[in-house]
Amino acid sequence: MPKVRTQIQIEQYRRDGYVHPIRIMSVDQADELRARLEDFERTTGAPLKGDLRHKTHLLFSWLSDLVHNEMILDAVEDLHGPDLFCWSSSFFTKEAQNPAFVSWHQDSTYWGLSKPDVVTAWVALSPSNRANGAMEVIPGTHHLDQIPHRDTFAQENLLSRGQEVAVDVDSSKAVMLELQPGEMSLHHVRLVHGSAPNLSTDRRIGFAIRYIPTHVQQIADDGDWATLVRGTDRFRHFRHEPRPTTDLDPQFVSLHKDIAERNARILYRGTAVQTFNDGKASRQ
Repeated sequence: MPKVRTQIQIEQYRRDGYVHPIRIMSVDQADELRARLEDFERTTGAPLKGDLRHKTHLLFSWLSDLVHNEMILDAVEDLHGPDLFCWSSSFFTKEAQNPAFVSWHQDSTYWGLSKPDVVTAWVALSPSNRANGAMEVIPGTHHLDQIPHRDTFAQENLLSRGQEVAVDVDSSKAVMLELQPGEMSLHHVRLVHGSAPNLSTDRRIGFAIRYIPTHVQQIADDGDWATLVRGTDRFRHFRHEPRPTTDLDPQFVSLHKDIAERNARILYRGTAVQTFNDGKASRQ
C-alpha cells in the first residue's frame, strides 16, 4: 500500500511524469529554512554560487535534515521502493527581475546514471508561480528515450551547458507547477521541462533533491558518492556520504569540494569546462 501518495497520484506520475503539489512542511517551517539560507548569504555578502549550490546537504545540517525528511522519503518510496539514495541536491534560485531562464531539457542528459529511475523532489522555500518563473513541464515526455540535446552555453541560460532539446517542443501542452512555500513537486528524470525568467520583485527559491533507488549506477565515472537516506544498500555502486551534524564542518567542506569537482567532471565531460561555472551547473 502507498505510504503517502494515493494510487491516483502514483498513476498520474507514471502517466504524466510528475505530481504536485505535495505539502511536506508548514509555511512557517519553509520560511525558517529560507531565513537560514539568507542569513548565511548575508555573512558572505552574496547569493550562493558555484559549487556551494551543489550537494549543499553536505555543508549544512538543516539541509541534511531536509533530504532525510520522512514525508519526502515516503512519497519517493511510493515510486521507487524502500532502498533510496539522495544522489544530489541543488539550490535553484532566481533573483528578482532577472532575465535568466531555463531552456526545455531533460535532466538525464549529462548525469551519467545507468537507468532513468530518478525522481526530483523540488521543494519550494518561496512561492513559485507564473510571475517568478515557476517550472513548466510537458506531460508524458518521460516516456520518450533520451532526446538529443545541443549545448549553447548561452549567457542567460541557467543550465550548466545551456543545453536544450534538439527537437521542437509544443509549448501549448506545457503545465506550470506552481507551489507555495513548504510544498514540493516530484518529476521524472526524462520529463521535458524548463522555466521563464523571474519578472517579480522577490526571489524564487527552490531546493531540488535527486533520489535514486540503490540499484542505479554511475557509468560515466568511477567512485561517485551518494547519501543513503532510507533502507539498505545491497549493491555498493556508490560511496556513502556521511551526515553532517554541524554547519560548515571543515572535514565536510573538504569532502564537499572533492565530490563537487568529481561531479563537475561528469557533468561537463566532452567540453573544455572542468568546474562549476558561475554556479550555472546548479541553478534551474
